[in-house]
Amino acid sequence: MIPLSIPEISGNEWAYVKECLDTGWVSSAGPFVNRFEQEIAHRTGAGHAVAVVNGTAGLQLALILAGVRPGDAVLVPSLTFIAPINAVRYVGAEPVFLDCDDYYNMAPEALLRFLDDACVTRVNGCVMKDSGRRIAAVIAVHVFGNAVDLEPMLSTCRERSIALVEDATESLGTRYSTGALAGRHTGSIGDFGVLSFNGNKVITTGGGGMLLTSDPAAAAKARYLSTQAKDDPIRYVHDEVGYNWRLTNVQAAIGVAQLERLDEFVAARRRHHARYGELLAGVSGLEVAPVPPWAFNNCWLTAVRIDASRFGMDREQTMAHLQTKGVESRPLWHPNHLQRPYRDCVAWNVGRSVSLWEQTLNIPSSAGLTDEQLGKVVTALRDARGL
Repeated sequence: MIPLSIPEISGNEWAYVKECLDTGWVSSAGPFVNRFEQEIAHRTGAGHAVAVVNGTAGLQLALILAGVRPGDAVLVPSLTFIAPINAVRYVGAEPVFLDCDDYYNMAPEALLRFLDDACVTRVNGCVMKDSGRRIAAVIAVHVFGNAVDLEPMLSTCRERSIALVEDATESLGTRYSTGALAGRHTGSIGDFGVLSFNGNKVITTGGGGMLLTSDPAAAAKARYLSTQAKDDPIRYVHDEVGYNWRLTNVQAAIGVAQLERLDEFVAARRRHHARYGELLAGVSGLEVAPVPPWAFNNCWLTAVRIDASRFGMDREQTMAHLQTKGVESRPLWHPNHLQRPYRDCVAWNVGRSVSLWEQTLNIPSSAGLTDEQLGKVVTALRDARGL
């Protein structure tokens, strides 16, 4: 089976983990944690980075630090992994689902239309007309590593005193190449950014995440809260409710080794995306999903769009066919406004999200994908067209 996205473990991972074991530094208080944070902050241009157990914890922490309170509303895309939606609920807030653009990201015009049509600005902030809920934050997810069209969203949020959280869990290595944000890395632009190092991401620690912020006070607060809010760590005095959310030194050691090869991994995934585009061009009913032209995108996952009427198979049939050919593929996440826990939440004109979900299939994109494997994926897709 040619896998969808697996890690490439062939650098200094073994040596750095052995150093942890040899020195006894295995828990969250270790030198590799500090080193990983510093190197991520430098690499992304974020002022500060705080290592946490996973991206979901990072998102919840970001919402807490952004001042999101129970009963508030947080604007989110429907078309994304469910983690940021769950993080909203964890802090007692309500998600409000918005539509996407052609690159699977929250559309700036959808955000602006919702705020103009469904909300009003009052002394206590921007609130929804029907419920009176305060719009406390927007979570912009860089889906598949595609950079969100963030520039107009920044001004929209600032004008209304709404916090902007970047879910950059899929976009490490993506940076803007045009406009006012040129040269800036995803995750380093909003009030907070969050990275993920899950096993299928561009680099991995086996799990883990990172909170990014330019605010030193917010970074200090994040470290405090993520280490059980210890006001006196010797006598175990706690003035606030904290969380056991810090990354371990062993995981950070793997992350440091992986980060050393980030450029190589991103280059490979971008090469795969371009090659798929070349080899599948002209296949009727099949299109390699584009990436936004305003950024250098990491191409974490390559997606194809299937027009069933012209291709001869729909998404599910194509996925089943690829499985018989030894190729792993995956449909998009089920739209979150249709998920059972969130069906009663507001979904604002999310038709494009549903349409893209019905058409899209992710295909093998690992950094270590060989030319031969990529060719087999292409052949399997072309064979499907001929059935």
